[in-house]
Amino acid sequence: MNDEAPRMKAMFGGQTQGGFFDLPVQDPSCTDTADAVLIGAPAATPYTSVGNYCAAAPAAIRQAFGWPGVLDHYDFDLGGRLLPDGASACDWGDLEYSESDFAANRAAITARVEQALAIGAVPLVLGGDDSVPIPVLQAYRDRGPLTILQFDAHIDWRDEVGGERLGLSSNMRRAAEMAWVKNIVQVGARGHGSARPSDRDAALDWGVSLLPMREYRRRGIDAVIDAIPADANLYIALDIDVMDPTVVPAVIGPAPGGFDYWQLVEILQAVAGHARIVGANLVELMPAADVGGRGALAAARIVATLLGLILRQQTR
Repeated sequence: MNDEAPRMKAMFGGQTQGGFFDLPVQDPSCTDTADAVLIGAPAATPYTSVGNYCAAAPAAIRQAFGWPGVLDHYDFDLGGRLLPDGASACDWGDLEYSESDFAANRAAITARVEQALAIGAVPLVLGGDDSVPIPVLQAYRDRGPLTILQFDAHIDWRDEVGGERLGLSSNMRRAAEMAWVKNIVQVGARGHGSARPSDRDAALDWGVSLLPMREYRRRGIDAVIDAIPADANLYIALDIDVMDPTVVPAVIGPAPGGFDYWQLVEILQAVAGHARIVGANLVELMPAADVGGRGALAAARIVATLLGLILRQQTR
């Protein structure tokens, strides 16, 4: 676990508000309006072979930055405070989850995201493994058409793994089956994952804009922007293993040659200037494999960037 946050709390003194980046923690039932809300989803549909290996991730990401008063500080990555003037955001904490009733996990995630959308808030979901986006995207069934921008070292187009069709290796195939999902842009794939040649072919046949890491290095940010319709309602599905393992070592499927922090942030900033972000998730941080809290720290900064960009769009 990263011990930076306890040190910084001791340095600045005072009490935190308890949420991500010192956001206030609020009960969803008491939140009438917000521009964005953080939702922790520790588990959806884990494979029995590995269990809930990312369940501690939402807590680890929050703990990476929990200084009192940090919301009033200047954020050099965003060019101002995290929350711009007039913006409101809160942390709804973590959903409870079952180790055996995966349908209940999925239903709870969908319901909580629907609750956020109903009050006009953009949900930013902290997973949890990469099965979490499936129930999150179910909440958008009346809010399409949706474009998904997926950052991932793997394309997640398996139809099933061991009989499970709603697990982490199948999230983009399941998304493609949702009538309200019209476009999928996948960035960062590299090396080996669970995909077979037929899975790649299925993605391309569906119409995915596939930009593997090697091609991204050749074509750059413009290739990502060109693949996203300018008027898109954009959902960002971010698997932290898209990052290079030297930056984020805390993943179950590390692959050399991933993004560094600034490469990813610059894409997110460019995307936010091109399309409206209507939701996002960050998944697959594995705290048990972290080294000195580096993975949690990078994940927290990425979530902060996403939150800052979303709030700037919401308050324009």
